[in-house]
Amino acid sequence: MAFEISSEQEMIRLMARDFAKKELEPMAAEWDRQGIFPTDAIKKMGELGLLGMMVPPALGGSGAGAVAYSLALQEIAYACASSAVTMSVANLSTEPLLKFGNKEQKEKWLLGLAEGALLGAFALTEPGAGSDPGSMTTTAELKKDKYIINGTKVFITHGRYADVINLIARTGQEKGTRGLSAFIIEKDAQGFTIGTKEEKLGLRASNTVELVFEDCEIPAKNMLGNPGEGFKVAMLALDSGRIGIASQSVGIARACLDEAISYTKQRRQFGKSVSSFQAIRFMIADAATKIEAASWLTLAAADRKDRGLKFTKEASMAKLFASETANSSAYMALQVHGGYGYTKHYKVERLYRDARATTIYEGTSEIQRIVIAREVIKE
Repeated sequence: MAFEISSEQEMIRLMARDFAKKELEPMAAEWDRQGIFPTDAIKKMGELGLLGMMVPPALGGSGAGAVAYSLALQEIAYACASSAVTMSVANLSTEPLLKFGNKEQKEKWLLGLAEGALLGAFALTEPGAGSDPGSMTTTAELKKDKYIINGTKVFITHGRYADVINLIARTGQEKGTRGLSAFIIEKDAQGFTIGTKEEKLGLRASNTVELVFEDCEIPAKNMLGNPGEGFKVAMLALDSGRIGIASQSVGIARACLDEAISYTKQRRQFGKSVSSFQAIRFMIADAATKIEAASWLTLAAADRKDRGLKFTKEASMAKLFASETANSSAYMALQVHGGYGYTKHYKVERLYRDARATTIYEGTSEIQRIVIAREVIKE
């Protein structure tokens, strides 16, 4: 890979950094403490074009591309990891409509999603179907000109606040992933309700809920693509989503590194700054090296996406390495803070909790290794 960040991409990164510093950083700790979803801040992100970055301008988006998106998302995550996962899922939710939506569907939903007037979510996971979507039990049965949906989805990011939900459900009798199809659900659909809100360890300002469908009726024209293409739609979204979570992970890791450096410069022990101790310096050096590598892996995957190349392997590599790096960086940052890092007086306590989710959602680290091995062996 050989590319340089363009002046336009750098401008977008700086814009996101300025927004994050002014609008997110001052409130992030309070949002976390109270579990508040930052509705106003997310709306402002939409107005800045941060929620439709892969969508062409003709369809309401900024058309900035995946590299600019990754750079911007890193800056958002540096200030508030919860806002970053909202940004990631919002952008992810535009991809199925962009690739599989017809003209009518794009005009009805994609324009609003890209402009930030609508907030999109993605519903794949079920109580008994996480890493194995082939065991999904949510059904969509065609009756005349409507689909009747029954089932439950869990761990849905900002599900309570979403206007439009990408849903994967079973329409056929085939076992596994062959009988899955994709749909668009609007928040006021009859038979659709919000279930349990999850009380999470971290990312507490990111609303995570259960979605319940009880004889939920939607027009047949709300199907995305063709019957049986649901798994294909889901994998497209997940590949793109993994670039988002890798970017979030890099932002969290960089925040951890900066917090560690700042604290070790101020903290004095044995008559000198802690930052002068070799053990501390080696920890910082290792973290900085891993973060740089994670950033380039992520940008490499984003660059391939921008060039229209297959990026499944690269996205999984980036997500695996960056998320593991976020967790090791958070461990390092808390460790150098000592006992103070274990208290809520310091940002590293929140970063430590937020980092933990990155190796789990959008495919666990174990699933990423399966994907990577499959792609490498196939090559």
